[in-house]
Formats: sequence, C-alpha cells, structure tokens
Amino acid sequence: MMNIMRNSKPNVRAAAKEASHERIVSVAARAIRRSGYDGTGVADIMKEAGLTHGAFYAHFASREAMLAEAATRACAESAAAAASVVASVPSEQALASMLRSYLSREHLAQVEMGCPLAALGSETPRQAPEVRRVTTRHIKEMIDLVARQSPDWGQPGAHERALVTVAAMVGTLLLARAVDDPALSDSLCGATLKYLAPA
Repeated sequence: MMNIMRNSKPNVRAAAKEASHERIVSVAARAIRRSGYDGTGVADIMKEAGLTHGAFYAHFASREAMLAEAATRACAESAAAAASVVASVPSEQALASMLRSYLSREHLAQVEMGCPLAALGSETPRQAPEVRRVTTRHIKEMIDLVARQSPDWGQPGAHERALVTVAAMVGTLLLARAVDDPALSDSLCGATLKYLAPA
C-alpha cells in the first residue's frame, strides 16, 4: 500500500506538469496568430495560462522553443481543419470545399484559430531555425493535401497547381484580413474562388 502511494505522487505531478504544458502551448498557439511572434511575450503567455512567469523554464529551454511548439500546434490545428473539410465531402468536391472554407468569412474572422501562414508569414523569415522548420513542414503538407485532391495527383502538373493554389489561398487570406474595406475583402476572396474553385 505504501509503495502504491509513493509511486502515485510522481504520476500526479507529471500529469499536472503535462496539463500545464498543454495549457501554455494552447495559449501560445492562439497568441502567435493573434499578436505575431514578436508580439508574444513569455510573461503574457504564462499569465493567460494561469501560471507564474517563473514556471516557464520548467517547461521550455527558451522562448524560441515555446514559439516552435506553439507554431507546431497552430499548424497542426490548421491542417486538421483542412483535412476535416476534405474528408466530409465526395472527393470531386474536396478541393473546392477546402478553398471555400479557407476563404470563408468565418475563417477570415478567426485569426486566433485560423491559418498560421497568413497570420505569421511575413515574420517567419526572422525567426529561429526551429520555427522556420515547422513552417516549412506545414507548407509542404498543405501543398501535398491540395495536390492529392487533383484528378492527376502524382503528376508534375498536379504538384505545380497545388503550389499556385496554396500561394493564392494564403495570399488572399492575408490581404482580405489586411484591408479595412469589407467589400474589398469579399471581392478578394470571391475572385480567388472564381478562378480556383469555380461553382
């Protein structure tokens, strides 16, 4: 009985530490999309996660390590959302559905939960190598997901179209969020959809 009690304490502590770590990463993943890498400070993240600033180094070796993990989470959430859209419709409708979802007003408004590429693309070149590596991996995964929706998947043309499609998706979302004119924002999304996902 004593051994069981003794062994359970480290497990409880480990579970609590893991839960705290998850909370920090989740908060940071939203924060980087909302405020950018440069606008995301350790003190603010820890406060929003309900933890002390001093507890940070029990979870991460550096701010850059936290940003890399937050970027990984943001990219995973974005990839999961796109994959969910693709899985929910017949294969011939998958690409158009993914584009409509990505360029929807809902996604446009959900900066904290939306595509990290549109939110962070211009800042990424100035980040640590581990953050750039995460972004590169996510871009490759997005290109692959788009290419797999093509009837000629596996051919060079499908990959090239996927490159253009991903660039247009991210660029359109970035511009549509940047302007202060809702009609122009809608026009940007509408024009991209007209060319990439005609009805």
